[in-house]
Formats: sequence, C-alpha cells, structure tokens
Amino acid sequence: MRETEHEAGTGKRRLGVGMVGYAFMGAAHSQGWRTVGRVFDLPVQPVLSAVCGRDGAAVRAAADRLGWAAAETDWRALVARDDVDLIDICTPGDSHAEIAIAALDAGKHVLCEKPLANTVEEAEAMAEAAERARSRGQMAMVGFNYRRVPALALARQMVAEGRIGSLRHVRLTYLQDWLVDPGFPLTWRLRKDRAGSGALGDLGAHIVDLAQYLVGEPVAGVSALTETFVRERPLPDGASSGLTAEGGTATGQVTVDDAAVFTGRFPSGALASFEATRFAAGRKNALKLELNGSDGSLAFDLERLNELSFHDHTEPATSSGFRRILVTEPGHPYLEAWWPPGHGLGYEHTFVHQARDLLHAIATGEQPEPSFEAGLSVQRVLAAVEESAAKNSVYTPIASTPVTV
Repeated sequence: MRETEHEAGTGKRRLGVGMVGYAFMGAAHSQGWRTVGRVFDLPVQPVLSAVCGRDGAAVRAAADRLGWAAAETDWRALVARDDVDLIDICTPGDSHAEIAIAALDAGKHVLCEKPLANTVEEAEAMAEAAERARSRGQMAMVGFNYRRVPALALARQMVAEGRIGSLRHVRLTYLQDWLVDPGFPLTWRLRKDRAGSGALGDLGAHIVDLAQYLVGEPVAGVSALTETFVRERPLPDGASSGLTAEGGTATGQVTVDDAAVFTGRFPSGALASFEATRFAAGRKNALKLELNGSDGSLAFDLERLNELSFHDHTEPATSSGFRRILVTEPGHPYLEAWWPPGHGLGYEHTFVHQARDLLHAIATGEQPEPSFEAGLSVQRVLAAVEESAAKNSVYTPIASTPVTV
C-alpha cells in the first residue's frame, strides 16, 4: 500500500484516498482532500487515487473535474486497489454500511458521510466493524463537518472550560427551503429506502451531533413531532445535481418526513429543543444554536460562521451583554494555517479541517472524532425521534452510547 511509501522530496508517507460518490458531498470532500496539504503541515501526504460512480462517462468526467487520478465504476474494485488506503463514502445512506464494513474488513481507513446509516442496526454493525479495525490500526470517522467550523470548535472549548457555567438550555434549528415547491421531484433524499429519513436525518443529524459535541453528553430522551407536507411528487426526469432536479409527469409517494420538531433532555438535567425542516421559505442553510448556562450564554449562526456571540453573566449588569467574537485569530481553532486576522473562512473550509483531523489521527494512531460510536449515538436519537412521533410525542428514552468529543 502507498501508505508505506513516501512522497518524493517530502519524506512523508503517502496515503491513497478512494472516494465513492462525486455529487454534492463528493465535490465538497474533493475540495478538502485537494487543499489540505497545501494549507496544513501534515504528517502524511494524501493522494487522490481514484473516485467511483456507476456511470462510467460521468465518473471519468468527475475525476478530471475534481482532481482524481483514476475512475472506477464498482466500489468493490475501488476497495481492492493497492493504491487506496482510505475509503471516503459520499453516497446515499442505503449503501453506507455495506461499503464501510467491507472497506474496514479489507484493511482500509474509512471516512463516512453523515448520518452514519439508515438504521440503528446498520450503525451498530458499522461501529462493531470500526472497533475490530481499530485493533488493527485502521481508523473510522463520520463526516459531521460542522464540528470543524472554527467558531463551533471555540464554543466547545469555552463550554469545556466552564465559561458559561452549568448548562441549562440548548436550542438548535436547521432550516432550508428547497422543498417548498410541491413540483420539486422525488429524488433519493425523499425516499426512505435510500435516505433513511428526511429532514430529520439530512439536517437533524447535524444538530443532534452538534448538541452532543458541545454539551459533551448524549441526549437521554426525546419527545417529537414529524410531518410530511407534500406527500406526492413528480418522479425525476433525467439526472439530478446537488439539490436541483427536473421532474416528469408521473408521480410517486414521498416516504420521509419534511420536518421534525423535538425536545430532549441531557443526563445532567439540561433541556434541549431541535427543529429541522426543508420547508422554511427564504432560509437557505440556516443553522442556528444557543447555549444558556448559569454563568453565561453562547450563540452561533452558520450564515455568519466566522462569528461567535458570548455573554458573560458574571460581569456587572451595567456593562454586560452579548459581544461578538470574530473567530479569525491565529490562536483560534484551525486558524493558524489560514489568513491574517479578519479574513474569514467559508463552508468549504470545514472539509479541509475534516481531512486534516483525520490524517493526524491516522498518523498518530488516535481515535478520530466523531467516531462511528458517535455516529451510532446520533442514529439512536434519530430512531427515538421517529418512535416518539409515531406514538403522538410520547417521551422516548434513548439507550446510552458514550459520546466522545
């Protein structure tokens, strides 16, 4: 394997990356792999060995466009390649478990997009495979990229340092509007057999992970409502790209939720509220959160992702209040490698940071975070939300999974 070889002139080990899927997330992950070695001083050198997709012509065009050296049309062939040491899974959720387990059993490291799987049972099997692989020195990580926003990494540090005291409330919303039009076609994200769930898994998984990451505890139980507002949509007519697609005249049933609203409780006693929807007209990618503690509060808005709001409640009332922290200083998480203070980062940088963290974990032999266990923890929350909603919002306890941050 190339992980044992060295990049000419650098003295660094090469680590061959193979990616399955090349659409929206594949393009974002490719950006991360292409850029990370040009920004950060890495212990290993990633090499974009091959990308995989079912359409031969399309995947070859994607390889050229995204910077991959070769193309494959069968993920099994990708896993078998000697120049691939890490498999990056950017496919719909129905294939995550099969690909990840096969790759881990074949001796590869794995990065898997969120949510980890479509069911708790699949996620459990993946976590077990990751544990077996770790004993052999292989690493597995889930792609919850918002943990890599510098402002959110700083928020986690401040919570851990006790800057806001004992946590009381956690509020998170993730709002988009790309399904408001009832004529939008029935793409794979609207089919339970492909996606597992709708806004709940697509957006809710992110805010559940962020809540558990920031608090440092698993959600203990939930009470939930879900709704599907448009239950029938046109079938796709032709290829789709990202969150855009064209529909034909035939129609099919939507089998996932359009929106999910739920409350939760943490073992420490902190209360949480979550809202995830793809029906919030005018909201494009609006992820917001607020943490309220005994000594202060933190607030974040993804549409202003270089900023973190902080209120220190220990200061005199006459001079206290929320203040803006511009998270662009070299001492802030990840910022030592980027631009001078005040020069902001964007969405794509989270994938660069994700690649950086995974490569360091592989080089040091430390468990990368979020682990497959953390992904399983999120999956259990999603399943509890669906169970609670099916039972008219009955409070549903969640089996405990240790959450590492």
